[in-house]
Amino acid sequence: MVVQISTLAAALAAVLCSAETKVTAGVAMKQIDERLRSEYPQLAPQEQRVADFIFDHFDDLISYNSTELARLSGVSKATVSRLFKRLGYASYRAMRDELRTLRQSGMPLTDSRDAVQGNTLLARHYQQEMANLTHWVQQIDAAQFGAVIAAMGQSRRLLLLGMRNSYPVAMHLRQQLMQVREQVLLIPQPGQTLAEDLVDLGPQDMVVVVAFRRRPRLVREILQQLRIKQVPTLLICEPQAQALIPLASWHLMTPLDSVSAFDSYSSAMSLASLLSNALLHDRLSQGRQRIHQVANLFSDLEELEQR
Repeated sequence: MVVQISTLAAALAAVLCSAETKVTAGVAMKQIDERLRSEYPQLAPQEQRVADFIFDHFDDLISYNSTELARLSGVSKATVSRLFKRLGYASYRAMRDELRTLRQSGMPLTDSRDAVQGNTLLARHYQQEMANLTHWVQQIDAAQFGAVIAAMGQSRRLLLLGMRNSYPVAMHLRQQLMQVREQVLLIPQPGQTLAEDLVDLGPQDMVVVVAFRRRPRLVREILQQLRIKQVPTLLICEPQAQALIPLASWHLMTPLDSVSAFDSYSSAMSLASLLSNALLHDRLSQGRQRIHQVANLFSDLEELEQR
C-alpha cells in the first residue's frame, strides 16, 4: 500500500502548491537550511549551538554579522567561520552577501516575512498558514512515510505521547487512530507518571512522540530510553528540533510559524489527519470493519446526538 500512501501525500502537495503559488523558496536560503539539517548530526557541539540559533532566528539571519551571531549563539567567532566553511562558503560574510543580493533582486524567500505580506491580519494569517502547510508537505519522504505507516499498522501496541502544547495533537491523533486499529494508548494520563507505561515496551510496540517546542526536558531522556529498549519511535516536531531527530527511528516535521505571538498548530493537525487516513488506506478492510463496530456502539450507547 506504499504506492497509495505516496499518492496521497503527492496529491496533498499538489493541492497546496496550486492553492498558493506565491509561496516560493529562495534557492540560497533553502540550500543553507537543507545543508544545516543534513550536516547537523556531524557538527561539533559548539557548531550545533550556532545551528540551533539560526533555526530559531532564520528570518533575521541576514541582519547579523559574524561577531553578533557568535555572541548571540554563545560561541567564538572562529566557530561561526568553521561552520559556514563546512557549508561550502568562503566565510559567513560571503553567505550573507549572497542572501542580500538575492533579496535585493526580488527573490522570494519562504522563511522571510515576505511570505506573509498582506493588508490585514487575516490575510497575513492565511499566507503564513499556507506557507507552513506547503513546507511540511514538500519535505515528506515517501519511503520514510511508508515505513512509518507500515510500523503503525503492524505494532502490537501503538502509544501516543505528548506533553504541554503537544498533548492536544497527540490526543487528537489517538482519537483518529483508535478507530482504525486496536491498542492505541495515550500517555501519560493526567496526573500520572511515565515509568509504568514505558517499562513493558519492546521492539514489537511503537511510540509516537509529539514534542513541539517549549517541551519538557524529560522528552530527550524518554527518547533515549526508547532507543535503548529498541522501541520503534516516530518523532513529530518542529524543524528546529534537530538535536532530538537522531534519537528517533523516524521523524516528521511541521512548522509552527505564526504572524503573531502564539504558535500555530494547524499544520500539526493536518499531519495527524494525513497519518490517520494513510493508515486507514493501508489496512482498509480491517479499518472499515472497526469503524462500523465503533459506529454501532455509538448507536447502542446513545453517546452521540442523532441528526
